Amino acid sequence: MNRTVYFADKALLFTDAAPDGTWYTVAAHSADDVLRPKILNFLESYNSVAVVSADPEAMFRAFAAQFAWVEAAGGVVVDDAGRWLLIRRNGRWDLPKGHLEAGESIETCAAREVEEETGVRSETARPLCRTLHAYWFPKTGRWELKQTHWFELRATGPSSLCPQTEEGIERVVWCTPAEAAEHVREAFPTIRRVAEAMER
Repeated sequence: MNRTVYFADKALLFTDAAPDGTWYTVAAHSADDVLRPKILNFLESYNSVAVVSADPEAMFRAFAAQFAWVEAAGGVVVDDAGRWLLIRRNGRWDLPKGHLEAGESIETCAAREVEEETGVRSETARPLCRTLHAYWFPKTGRWELKQTHWFELRATGPSSLCPQTEEGIERVVWCTPAEAAEHVREAFPTIRRVAEAMER
């Protein structure tokens, strides 16, 4: 199974065959070939790096073991008019999401995070996809690898839009699917993946 880990706008692919396109390829035979400093060095020079291995899942696990694993959930809320709920966070269009709490189901997490970040109550309708996003987290002084479970959610009633400013959210807006598609073009690749899953 191929896995893609995103570092902001950059992509790291674990695969058993070199992909077409502008990927920089790294042959991996052991865990030493996927040490985080080595991979980060490649990502400084290239936007797309493919780790090619006979066992890409084993190489992914070796790479992931160098990070603190984080589970999160969020999604695309749709209202009765078919509009999508988007947020503007730290200067980019985004979707509401957040960390899973102890004892919480992933579906409950998605709906809770949506309400906390936007003020909109919703319930999950269907799973969309999962994304992997790696980053340095200054508050904890560690590298984290976040797996986010994305859902389509349905708004359960009228709500006043209320951006959670302490999370860097500047705006919360309802958009037509066409408007959302326009906004998502400038979003992070993980968000574009979710928008693509909505169309399936």
